[in-house]
Amino acid sequence: MPRLNRTLVLTVLIISSSVFLLFQLHYYRKYVNKQTVKKFLALTHRFRLPLFLADTTALTLLSQDALRQHDRKVREPHCSFLCTGRPVMSFALNANLWKHDSTFLSAAEQKGFELLEIRGQDPRLASLDTLSGEEIPLHLLFRLHGYIIQVVFLYERTGNYLWHGPLRLKAGMDRTFAPFKLLDYGRHAGAYDRPELVLTVLDGLDVRIPGNISHFILEQRHAHFLECRHRDARNFLQLYPEDSFPEAVDFRRKVKSLLRVTAGILTTLGIPFWLSSGTCLGWFRQCSVISYSRDVDIGIFIVDYRPDIITAFREAGLSLKHKFGKVEDSLELSFLSDDVKLDIFFFYEEGDMMWNGGTQAKSGRKFKYVFPRFSLCWAELLELKVRVPCETLDYVMANYGNTWNIPVRSWDWKSSPSNVQENGLWPPAEWDQLIQVY
Repeated sequence: MPRLNRTLVLTVLIISSSVFLLFQLHYYRKYVNKQTVKKFLALTHRFRLPLFLADTTALTLLSQDALRQHDRKVREPHCSFLCTGRPVMSFALNANLWKHDSTFLSAAEQKGFELLEIRGQDPRLASLDTLSGEEIPLHLLFRLHGYIIQVVFLYERTGNYLWHGPLRLKAGMDRTFAPFKLLDYGRHAGAYDRPELVLTVLDGLDVRIPGNISHFILEQRHAHFLECRHRDARNFLQLYPEDSFPEAVDFRRKVKSLLRVTAGILTTLGIPFWLSSGTCLGWFRQCSVISYSRDVDIGIFIVDYRPDIITAFREAGLSLKHKFGKVEDSLELSFLSDDVKLDIFFFYEEGDMMWNGGTQAKSGRKFKYVFPRFSLCWAELLELKVRVPCETLDYVMANYGNTWNIPVRSWDWKSSPSNVQENGLWPPAEWDQLIQVY
């Protein structure tokens, strides 16, 4: 019995010591991480670099109920927000304010930080006439005691939004420098609204954060940005030169105005939309609009439909041209603005595919246009920030087939699309409600 007690006591002591050591290690790591962040932020303050906290894990902690009980003016001795348990922390910086590159980086190295700089081509200098070869800084990774601080450069784009590039390692770069899969930014390019920043105190440190944290986190989840394919567009336009007649130039101007108004209306309503049909094809194929299409096509998921959408467009000065179908089946709206038609196609989910409907007014015939499932990405068209299907090629090929890269001026919406299907007839007794032409 005494021997058993000694064994039990020894076991308990070993377990207790192990638990104590684990706690010690945990708090040591938190202390080291906080000191690393503190040292880095002190350096940015010295060079007056107004970084802001962009780490989604830290911002999520801030957005939780604990924030209501946290007095930002009191210096908190514990590490509650900046010590996330992850070996990485992300900050962002408006690239226009990056003026002390060499001196700042040298000072960071003197403080013991190791550096990995990621550069890439500047898309703002690319056009259909010139392909940019100039490189700009996209990401900076600082490493100290195994802890990684990522700085994401945000560039101002002509569509009045902020953009960051992807993080792509070039040949010869150290692929073990950081746990790249854990980084919040860099898997792809991203687009953001310009955040309003506020200065606060987190864990005893002065830190800038987005004023609307929940909006910024939501933006980060859906920030994926697709760049226009300038090289392919230029090759296309060499074969099929763009129409430069005054009517075509005027059409592009009207499309830009209509898209800007449309984006304003739907953003106010909280309804996401994307470029569809010929408007999507124009962006993907030639980085512009198809001048002979004479209309603008957008898509909206039917789950995002709101009954006040017609009123909102009318109040903005657009006239309703037609309304086909119903919310449960094949809804389609068409508006007119300055002689340019806006077609809004509502998309329905069905198994592993999505579809939108079409209606022939004179016969009541129904049509269905089937697409593989897709997600939405940001893009830029006519200096406007818009959404497109991320799987753009699949989307375009579903609609236009393998010959999508060959212009077709004669187009029958009932038979020309590759994905069109007959979908029955509307009951004649319901035409008054389901087929409304103005």
